[in-house]
Amino acid sequence: MMKLWCVGAFSLASFYYAQSYPVSEISDVLKKNASAVIRNESTVLEINKVDEIVYRNSSAITVINKDAVGFSLPKIYYEKGNTVSNVKVTVYDEKGAKIKSYSKSDFTDVAANSQDTFHSDSRMMYLSYIPTSYPYTIEFSYDQKDQNTIFIPDFTPYNDFNISLQKSSFKVINKSGINLRSKTYDSPFGFASVKVSDQDGGKLYTYENIPVIDQEDMVPNPQKILPKVSFSLDQFNLVGKKGSITNWKDFGVWYYNNLLTPVSVSTPQIKAEIAALNLSGSTEEKVKKIYQYMQSKTRYVFVALGIGGWQPMMPDEVQKKGYGDCKGLSNYMKILLDEAGIPSYYCKVISGSSSISFDKDFPKMGGNHIILCVPTEKGNIWLENTSQEMAYNHLSFSTTDRNVLAVKPDGIEIMETPSYSSQQNKEKQVLNIQLNPDKTITGNGKFTYTGNQYDFNLVFAGLGQAEKNNTIKNTLSILDFDKVEMSDFKNNRDLATIDFDLNFKAVNYSKMVGSSYIFRAVPIYANARYHQDENRSLPFENRFSYEDEYEIIYKLPAGYIIEEMPENGNVNSEFGTYKISFEKKEDKLIVKRFFQMKKGLHSKDKYNDYVSFRKKVMNADNSKILISKKS
Repeated sequence: MMKLWCVGAFSLASFYYAQSYPVSEISDVLKKNASAVIRNESTVLEINKVDEIVYRNSSAITVINKDAVGFSLPKIYYEKGNTVSNVKVTVYDEKGAKIKSYSKSDFTDVAANSQDTFHSDSRMMYLSYIPTSYPYTIEFSYDQKDQNTIFIPDFTPYNDFNISLQKSSFKVINKSGINLRSKTYDSPFGFASVKVSDQDGGKLYTYENIPVIDQEDMVPNPQKILPKVSFSLDQFNLVGKKGSITNWKDFGVWYYNNLLTPVSVSTPQIKAEIAALNLSGSTEEKVKKIYQYMQSKTRYVFVALGIGGWQPMMPDEVQKKGYGDCKGLSNYMKILLDEAGIPSYYCKVISGSSSISFDKDFPKMGGNHIILCVPTEKGNIWLENTSQEMAYNHLSFSTTDRNVLAVKPDGIEIMETPSYSSQQNKEKQVLNIQLNPDKTITGNGKFTYTGNQYDFNLVFAGLGQAEKNNTIKNTLSILDFDKVEMSDFKNNRDLATIDFDLNFKAVNYSKMVGSSYIFRAVPIYANARYHQDENRSLPFENRFSYEDEYEIIYKLPAGYIIEEMPENGNVNSEFGTYKISFEKKEDKLIVKRFFQMKKGLHSKDKYNDYVSFRKKVMNADNSKILISKKS
């Protein structure tokens, strides 16, 4: 995936070192459930000209416990052409007494490469500080001059869970003569708000006294809860490439001409690759063959070179080396399609488990991932090019149900990725179970997954047999397995389905009641815990809809009959639907279960209704059946 550009991550612009930040001055409201409290942070942003922007950053963060050490460590990310100066760090103890000071010479300068990064122009300066006690406060300031003016960070209170904020300000001084657009996005739940004022020829934005977002059950991404202010210059510079971003069309033309056209170059070797595939049939069949060929010979490695890390590798480099990041792999796939006479669009997307889209009315550089769209008469084909296992024309939960910026020669078109229905996000499970008098069960099962449930089970595709068995044992831990074996695993990359069989033995499934046995109706179900919360402060989200369809066939031990079993059940709510039925058939009991969950973002007031719904479902799953010996 492409890197997100964050100037001065974790800190923001200058204030005075006369403060000492005793922890006693933090209110109980801000300390509640907080791992860290942002005491005072500030950015003064000076836009001097189209290729010069200066950030004067500072922050003071009180670290309450070890969970926030990484959040508070002084770090400065920079690129070639940046200038970093006036670096100061002071550490204070709980009472606000100074422990130690540091300067720029104490920082370590390294390549800012993640574990899967091969090449990058990004650098990072960091100060390694090991605390001896908690809480403590780190005060950190520095100035940074940047030639790239296309990236102006959003102003948000914070971007993580269990962080609270005492005060934060963002001041913009625009001396460039270039129009600076801004847009304020209010919190849809009234969680916090930004204050805006004019100050000394600039615009000042401020947040104050914002409590933590607890990592409660099903809490949405903080971006869906918090307010923010976005900024974008009408004219910008990106590593010497100047352009405008007053609308998506003009920006798309610039993007296509400056970032894509120079690397949209085929070679005789790429032409030969397409010729060797002997393509025939429909457009869909050709695209599938090319896509699966590309998957078979490439792997994902992040490469942040090129114009600011936003330009793809040359396709011949990917073709020769067999690796690339989302930009390089998508561009290589696009060139392969070009050689086959099939047009496609290079698409920027905001990838993540919670669907977040670009603002159609506020053009701004952004996105953190690239996918490909192939338009056909039968509809769009979507290609995720970073996975060797992903099915053809299937996008994972991290890129579905949101918009993308499709970059075309005549500008950017905002398009929607697929949104899978509950019927498409399905698990189907058929279990044949032998009940044994020693309270064990032996059985076999067939499992099928589609849609987002396909995504969650794709991990098995890369595992060996022993790892498959251990992983499924841990995943289905509601059963006390004595042994379990997965077999006939199939990742159908044509249809986006995963199928496998299980053979298993589990102990302690039944309980004795005199000479009879009781056991629960559904052997495998979601063993989550749901608790009423009268004081819940945050909304909750079901991030995607799905369906589960189970058929469980129990075979009774010889000489036993069903003495008691539950009645058929049906639970309906605004969150979903549940049905369970029971049928006696000779020496068998057939249990059928259907569960449908609806996607949705709900207010905190409905949380207890949701808990009630889930508890009714779990109680039905856990309802008991009594079998006894024939008299």
